[in-house]
Amino acid sequence: MQRLSVEEFREAEKLPLVVVLDDVRSMHNVGSVLRTGDAFRVKAVYLCGITSTPPSAEIHKTALGAEDSVTWRYFPTALEAVRQLQSDGYTVYSVEQVEHSTKLQRFQAEKSRRYAIVLGNEVKGVHQEVVDASDGCLEIPQLGTKHSMNVSVTAGIVIYKFAEQLLLL
Repeated sequence: MQRLSVEEFREAEKLPLVVVLDDVRSMHNVGSVLRTGDAFRVKAVYLCGITSTPPSAEIHKTALGAEDSVTWRYFPTALEAVRQLQSDGYTVYSVEQVEHSTKLQRFQAEKSRRYAIVLGNEVKGVHQEVVDASDGCLEIPQLGTKHSMNVSVTAGIVIYKFAEQLLLL
């Protein structure tokens, strides 16, 4: 299957995407996002606020070692992470259902840019001040009775969209 070693992964070209987790409570969700980040070689995952950080048996349960391959960094707040990313030249999108959001199927990433996506708390979503500080919002259209999806599922869908456009999968 031509899998990379952790060392080879660290040296490999990365998808120009940082995933920011804003107060994500579930360590299983954190592990799942790290594992998806490994699958698509995201640049990094930023863990913010109450979001747990490795090492953790609960994170490892779903990350299955991705916590060792994917670069991660902790920030006290997602707003601090967003401000740092913007100062580093990233375009930041919160993934949230808000007025004037861009539907994910209409979003077109530009290969010359670096991006970050912010995913929010399982109940409250992305903090409003983070939404306000973002360069825009992306929304996954939903057709059912619920108005939200699990944060790790959302991460997988959005990360894949960026990988599809920027890596031409």
